[in-house]
Amino acid sequence: MTTNALPWTPPNTEDVEALPVGKWWDAVSAPTAVADRALELLGQDSGAVIQDDTYGKTYWLIGIDTARSWGMRQVRVLTELADEGTLLGVPPASWRAERMTYWRIPLAPDRYLTGPDHLARALRRAVDEVLGPVPSGRQLCYRCQLPTDEPVQVSIEHSGSVAGATVYVCPTHARDYPRDAVNQAAAMRRALDRGRR
Repeated sequence: MTTNALPWTPPNTEDVEALPVGKWWDAVSAPTAVADRALELLGQDSGAVIQDDTYGKTYWLIGIDTARSWGMRQVRVLTELADEGTLLGVPPASWRAERMTYWRIPLAPDRYLTGPDHLARALRRAVDEVLGPVPSGRQLCYRCQLPTDEPVQVSIEHSGSVAGATVYVCPTHARDYPRDAVNQAAAMRRALDRGRR
């Protein structure tokens, strides 16, 4: 298959190019850990996917104005706004995993846009399984000490066999926080309990 039959292909063949969302497509971003699970759930229903290992984000291309009202933790819909443009770094169509930004699922005539209904269902389930239960109310980020409406549980302080305080960080600091083995085991247990291998 060639990309010649596609309605759109990345114009730059040499480097990542910042392209405006809302012109050919909108995009949905998720942290890579959430995206990994969502891709498992989507299977063959996923369209082309860009992965940016520099920032730990994964992006699906979707139809314009098909997902403006989504509200999921750490999932962002990138779309053209009335008063400002939004750009997405798009790699050349030939770039694969040997690069920091690449096409995790390459563009192809049968793999272009992802259906928003399938993607929303997969991301909601992935967010629940990977990020765990939603903390009640705002929490302070352990790193920056600012309140966040999207707290990410990164560890539970332990004393002996009893769990103590839960440590939260904002989405910005979540990927830099060292992982707590007990917290990771609890996330794996939740996934197993929900039928995930």
